[in-house]
Amino acid sequence: MKWHKYLVTVLGTGYAPIAPGTAGSTVGIVILFSINWLFNDLGFEQPAVLFFNLALITAVFFLGARSVKKIHTVWKQDASMIVIDEVVGVWLAALALPIRWQYYLAALVLFRFFDIVKPLYIRKIDAMTGHWSVMLDDVVAGAYAAILLHCSLFFNLL
Repeated sequence: MKWHKYLVTVLGTGYAPIAPGTAGSTVGIVILFSINWLFNDLGFEQPAVLFFNLALITAVFFLGARSVKKIHTVWKQDASMIVIDEVVGVWLAALALPIRWQYYLAALVLFRFFDIVKPLYIRKIDAMTGHWSVMLDDVVAGAYAAILLHCSLFFNLL
């Protein structure tokens, strides 16, 4: 059970007294930016980095869902300490972005906007019960943020 708590709280980030979701998202975006910057610095090609990011997001999504299921036996549904879903969501928001801190910051801000406001069916997913809904509402928020960011990049708005 201890391992599951470490994972769902992202090594304790979820215990932040103010805005634990934002704290978890911030840690997540810093981790992803650092990994991608290191890969870029080591000369990895963009397709390899993208593949690694997709594998990482997928693995953490399923591990997170499993841990959330275990944690729900002792914590309430989508307790505020559970922030692994925010990490997965913000990673999805930043997927395939160029390695510039400004883009990753924009991914964080847009993801948090969609995660907090919950437009376009995110609220319906969030209202569902179970470990999958905890993860999926943030995946959808991350996807919306990614679409908006990539459209902004395509039309040179950023």
